[in-house]
Amino acid sequence: MRQERDSPSPQEPLRRPGFAQFWSGSTLTFFAASMTTVAVDALVINELGASEAEVGLIRAVQFLPYLLVGLIAGALVDRWRKKPVLVLSALGSGVVLAAIPSLWWAGSLSLAAVAVVLFLAGVFGVFTASAQQSALPALVARSELVPANARLGQSMTVAQTSGPPLGGALVSLLGAALSLGAGALGHLLSALLYARMKVPEPDFSEAAPSHAGRPSIWRDIRVGMGFLYRHRTLTPLAVSTHIWFVANSAAVTVFALFALRHLGVSPFLYGVTLALAGISGLLGALIAPQIGRRLGEGNAVILARLLYPISWALVALAPQDPVWGLVMLGLAQSLYGFCMGFEDPNEMGYCQSVTPRHLLGRMHATMRSANRTCAVIGALLGGLLAGVIGYHWTLWTIVSVFTAAALVIGLSPMRGARTSDAEDPQD
Repeated sequence: MRQERDSPSPQEPLRRPGFAQFWSGSTLTFFAASMTTVAVDALVINELGASEAEVGLIRAVQFLPYLLVGLIAGALVDRWRKKPVLVLSALGSGVVLAAIPSLWWAGSLSLAAVAVVLFLAGVFGVFTASAQQSALPALVARSELVPANARLGQSMTVAQTSGPPLGGALVSLLGAALSLGAGALGHLLSALLYARMKVPEPDFSEAAPSHAGRPSIWRDIRVGMGFLYRHRTLTPLAVSTHIWFVANSAAVTVFALFALRHLGVSPFLYGVTLALAGISGLLGALIAPQIGRRLGEGNAVILARLLYPISWALVALAPQDPVWGLVMLGLAQSLYGFCMGFEDPNEMGYCQSVTPRHLLGRMHATMRSANRTCAVIGALLGGLLAGVIGYHWTLWTIVSVFTAAALVIGLSPMRGARTSDAEDPQD
């Protein structure tokens, strides 16, 4: 079994039954998340009338669970079987999201209630993400990690393409609160798909090396942090990504306000602009393995980081015109989505290839926890700055932060880094 997974001859990842079932459950999760994004923005901005600062606060609440429980979740997932974690966390996300339409129906929905629901859904999402990244390398060969991540990226971008317009249409038809019920249903169905995964149990129960007795969870966390922040290539990648998350979280916060409030875009057209990121992201994900092979995974990530400032400069340059403003937003989202489409599979594949199997949960949890902490900061700053200095100056500030993230990784050993050149991590 182990020999098969480590075979140098890669095959199509979807031909592996375990990965195919994993991919199906993850794809449905992506669709649920894409539909939920539009509904939450419309609910908070249009129906509940949140201020700029309140929009930033609601956005920050969604990332707060990574700060509070992310590291612990990563250490626990390294000790637990991954399949039950995926099933229970997806189920939990669906149940808590269903509370929003229920509260609306009862006439008790408020910004505070929305914040609580999104926080709880975020807690379950922390465990889902940690288990997904830890389980994937057990499902495919090392040489198939980038193609497998590309398959996930492709389904994610298809979800980002069709999910936002569908979510916007549901908002127009049912209202924002009731349309969130569709997202809740998506998470519940993904739990059923995860429950059907047929994977040999050893693939989901690899434990950390034994020490004298059972090591404390805090020691496990320190080991994972030490690995990430002392690694020759992962450390600059992590620092650049942290900066990127500050910029990106501020950007998506201001983008929602800029489109829905400043330009007066309808929820449906707002969903269409987000869908353009999904369309171009699908193209990026389709060619991600080729870009990684030609440039190297490290250079692929660097190229994307250099293009992000351009995409958000296009947003800053968008005029307050119902046609040309929308065109500029569409161009910006298209470039933004294309960059994420080819960057993510190469970044994830590289990280998974250089990280020992027993550290995957902690490495990813450390990275995600720091990233989402930066996202909390970015969301709060984006909302506050938009209210104080205006949308355009805030967007140019965001462009400068994206540029800083590109410089950090562009001047690091990640230049030219390839999974094929990395040492084979020991389990």
